[in-house]
This record gives sequence, structure tokens and C-alpha cells, in this order.
Amino acid sequence: MIYFNKRCIAGRYLGKAAFLFLLALTGVFRTQAQRIGLNRPDHDDWRYYFGMSISYNSSYLHTSKNPRFYQNDSILVTEPGSKGGIALGLLGTLRISNHLEFRANPQLIIGGSKYITYTLKNPSPGESIIEQKLMPSTIVGFPFHFKFNSDRIHNFRVYLLGGIKYDLDLASNSAARNAEDLVKLKKGDFGVETGIGFNFYLRFVTVSPEIKFSQGLTNIHSRDPSLKYSSVFDKLQSRMIFFTLNLED
Repeated sequence: MIYFNKRCIAGRYLGKAAFLFLLALTGVFRTQAQRIGLNRPDHDDWRYYFGMSISYNSSYLHTSKNPRFYQNDSILVTEPGSKGGIALGLLGTLRISNHLEFRANPQLIIGGSKYITYTLKNPSPGESIIEQKLMPSTIVGFPFHFKFNSDRIHNFRVYLLGGIKYDLDLASNSAARNAEDLVKLKKGDFGVETGIGFNFYLRFVTVSPEIKFSQGLTNIHSRDPSLKYSSVFDKLQSRMIFFTLNLED
């Protein structure tokens, strides 16, 4: 049997679209910046500054099968997927040196439900061959990043970021009553994040489009061997991609 992973192809197209979007946005802002003088030339000397962020995010679950999966007489194939969500956050940045800053970005991630699609070997009466189990998600996230800044070129600058995060899923169902159709997820998740962004210094605000990748390190699967749709997995780990627009003073 050959298993074709559609999610990989979708991921490639999503990455290319994100790159082209950021490239186009960079060109627009740089052209605009060249038409005007230097904005807020003393901004990079500020010890700290604040802002807000709005993001579109897409998340899915990285799965690790249980060794007994291929002996399972109920489930033939599993495929994780996701729906997009919106994240709203606050920004606080502390300047460490000319090229290094520390940033906190607490945020609320609304939507972005995860789901797993199952292909059943021997569906019960009333079941279809394809079953989809949805896991709603409302996350309070606490990312902490180090930002590595390039030199400022007129009203433009590039930065890389990397750091850690802790997420708390308010919609976690790990304490829910056992039911055969549940896949239980734990509340807490620890992970790492990395990304790239662009600072555009406007007259009264700094606008920063950013793309960020997040990888959970924690096994958030609350496994129950007695549950049909849960027992096939050993580990479930979160993966997220954010397309963000930051507005800072």
C-alpha cells in the first residue's frame, strides 16, 4: 500500500505563498521608505518599547504511531489536518545591544482546530469508511524570543528570532469522560520557535511583517489504550506556522 501525504504538498504551497507575500510586502514598504526621510532616527537607542500583534496561524499534529498500530483491526490510515485561526497578542521588547533584543509576546490563539481523518478497515453499522475527529482549540501562548537585528538601512531592517514558548489549551479535553470517539489532548505544551521578520520605520509606528514556525516538544496526547481512535497513537506533538503583522511604538 502506498500512502500519499497531501499535507506535505499543501505545506510546500503554503511556504511558497508566504515567501512571495513577504517579498511583495517588503518591496512595497522599501519603495515607500525611499521616498521619504529618515523616520525616528533615535528609535534604536530606546531601552524598551511596546506594541501589539495580529496573526493568521495554521496548526497540525505531528503523529507517532503505536507499535501495535499495524496489528489494529479497526484503523487502516490516519492523517492529521488543521483549520486556520487568528492570534492576537501584546509585545514587549527589551534592547540588550545594537543587534540583540529580548521580546515577550503573550497571545490568545482563537480557532485553529486540529483534526485527524481516519480510514476504517471494518466500519460499524452507521459509520462511514472515512471518519474525522475534530479537536477544538483555544490557546493562551507565552512565547519568549531573542531577536537578532541587521543594521538599519534607511527605514528598513531585517531580523531573525528564536526562542521558547509555553502554551495552555483552554479547550483541552484530557479530563473529559471516556468515549470511544475521543482523542484526548493535554492542556500544557512546551516548544521552540524560530522566524524571520522585517522592520519598516514609519513616521509614528514600526510595522513588522513576520513569519514564524513553532514546534512543540511535549507529547500532548493523553493516551488511553481502551479508546478506539486514541490507542493507535503513542505521541502527538503540535506544529504551527504564523503569518504576523506587528505594530510597535
